[in-house]
Amino acid sequence: MASVELKQIVKSYDGKNNVVHGIDLQIQHGEFVVFVGPSGCGKSTLLRMIAGLESITDGDVIIDGKRVNDEPPRNRDIAMVFQDYALYPHKTLYDNMAFGLRLRKMPEGEIKTRVMDAARLLKIDHMLERKPAALSGGQRQRVAIGRAIVRQPKVFLFDEPLSNLDAQLRGEMRTEIKKLHQRLGATIIYVTHDQVEAMTLADRIAVLSAGKTMQYASPSDIYNTPAATFVAGFTGSPPMNLVPCQLSGNQIKLGTANFELPAGMSGRAERKTGLSFGIRPENIGITPVEDSVAVNAKVVLTEPLGAETLVTFDVGGHELVARCSASFSSTPGSNMPIYISQRHMHLFDTENGMACR
Repeated sequence: MASVELKQIVKSYDGKNNVVHGIDLQIQHGEFVVFVGPSGCGKSTLLRMIAGLESITDGDVIIDGKRVNDEPPRNRDIAMVFQDYALYPHKTLYDNMAFGLRLRKMPEGEIKTRVMDAARLLKIDHMLERKPAALSGGQRQRVAIGRAIVRQPKVFLFDEPLSNLDAQLRGEMRTEIKKLHQRLGATIIYVTHDQVEAMTLADRIAVLSAGKTMQYASPSDIYNTPAATFVAGFTGSPPMNLVPCQLSGNQIKLGTANFELPAGMSGRAERKTGLSFGIRPENIGITPVEDSVAVNAKVVLTEPLGAETLVTFDVGGHELVARCSASFSSTPGSNMPIYISQRHMHLFDTENGMACR
């Protein structure tokens, strides 16, 4: 295990336009950190700079207290698992997993011990004589992970390892990777564009946008106290409702609708020229709860999902999605009160997109 520190990391390909803008992150021993964001946000580039596969324009990468900017990948004591598995098609699974150790001139007895231990951990010990062509995508990814494990590196790097798998297999492999981290206690940095993967796997999440860190926090903090509208809109399925609003004293106005904010919230936002109101779908209900305010609404659309129903309501001319019970049955066009939890309300500055705190 090792810590990883990124100090003001900058990446530019032309010397003029930066694609990564001064990122600072600290990753602790044994921590599972996920870089998440849309395509092109710089997450894979950042991972490749940690691995030594991309040069660093400015800043420092420090692994286990040592600056490694000028160290080649082989000297950084990291192992990387790629999206496309990168297995040798003509070698058996055993030989694929043993290949890197043989390059290091490790004794064959030690190689066998490491390969067999990793294979048993990943439940592929019964197929080590097969070749990659005979395997499913999930089995190939297990071999790629096993090849990383046998090296016993200080840091594991995963670059969107599950994106080539179907939805069911992704869920299964996600569970296996989480169990693997619990067993190994390894430092893992994991890149994905899938916010479900990020929320379920990570100890901490770095949400990236356009080469900048929008928030670096625990999954709970990312979800419940997003630092910016980008974070609020990127996490959750469906994501947080975000609508333009106006402030009048302690009252919030959504078009023609208005209701009371929790104590103290208006004071944090009163000097802002433009505001957005945010609320998660599960914090809107059709029955009152202790900290809720009632608002008149009209049903626009219902989407039954089996275990629940997503309902789109018109509130003062703005649409809000609510997560309701599976038994919800009101027809589109129906008028009814809905109840919004004050404790879970958010306000954001539309000028910079940041939360009003």
